[in-house]
Amino acid sequence: MFEADEETLKSQGAHITTHEIKQQPDLWEDTLGIYDKNRKAIDEFVEAARKLGGDRRTRVVFTGAGTSEYVGNTLVPYLRRKGDNDAFVFLSLASTDIVAAPEDYLRADDPTLLVSFARSGNSPESLAAVERAGQVCKDIRFLNITCAPEGRLAVESADRDDALTILIPRANDQGFAMTGSFSCMELLAALIFDTSSRDEKGAWVSTAAELGRDVIAREDEVKALLASDFDRITYLGSGSLNALTKEAQLKILELTHGLIATSYDSSMGYRHGPKSFVNDRTLVFVFVSNDPYTRQYDVDILDEIAADGIAQHVVAVQQKADLMFGGESITLGGALLPEAYLALPFVLLAQTVSLNTSIKVGNTPDTPSPTGTVNRVVKGVTIHPFEA
Repeated sequence: MFEADEETLKSQGAHITTHEIKQQPDLWEDTLGIYDKNRKAIDEFVEAARKLGGDRRTRVVFTGAGTSEYVGNTLVPYLRRKGDNDAFVFLSLASTDIVAAPEDYLRADDPTLLVSFARSGNSPESLAAVERAGQVCKDIRFLNITCAPEGRLAVESADRDDALTILIPRANDQGFAMTGSFSCMELLAALIFDTSSRDEKGAWVSTAAELGRDVIAREDEVKALLASDFDRITYLGSGSLNALTKEAQLKILELTHGLIATSYDSSMGYRHGPKSFVNDRTLVFVFVSNDPYTRQYDVDILDEIAADGIAQHVVAVQQKADLMFGGESITLGGALLPEAYLALPFVLLAQTVSLNTSIKVGNTPDTPSPTGTVNRVVKGVTIHPFEA
């Protein structure tokens, strides 16, 4: 797909999505530049949020719907290790949960920084989550990471003293599926809250971009795995990469319009029932952690499923390290990345699997829902009045 000409891609209904997946390594480098350009404003805003609670830790609540929720899900395990946990409590809540039951998830007396992820900023839940959090929480600030300067989330927050909006406009995907918007929002938030040095973070972004370009160049390896007669795909991982499996699974579900059955789980949790999903028409992908301890569990499940002989392909998605899976793999080189940055080339690989699978089943990736019942920006949502 990445080497096809524009006319061919348009005939397949895939030219937008293919371009948006392929451009991501460039966008990651752009996102680092956006972080650097806005760093003074970001640092001042985060410092103000840090002081909200006095001696109490401020709750940093990452929120979004669908793929935008999975941004926060992916970040939180990493930040519980590499964020400022003396000042902040990191958690991820779906905006749909906040809107539907705000007092189940938010507490009035908790100092809160609500970090909203939104591709367009026009989803009803994005706006309502900000409103409900403002109604419930007494001391709150709002950080918006979005891709659409003209979106309502950005526009309506522009003049608020309690809000900061950081835009990633080139990542405003026009295709149905969120691709670059997911990876760039995840990266920008990691850069903001990761306490590692700027030099370390810059080096990790450079390596991630290098690995992303390697994934694109090796698309034929992905196609070879997809050449067989399969109808199921499952993704497994641990820590932040466990959270990433949900986004990888959703891309298959969206781009094939449900024609491929999907599942996801943690590497350890899969044995406790969900492994029954696997049969001889299943592809199993495991995102392998670079943490030496955690990696053992990812390799264990790869070895187990491969030895069982129950899946059509059992594939490690991994970087070269001391402990490796010896079976089928897509193995990337480069300096070992921590998981928030390793998620970037890994999700690009998952998107590549989804794009090619969509074409395989005869779907059109740019507009994968033939009935129009699922839309790029959610429709048909009623936001009901609420009083705290």
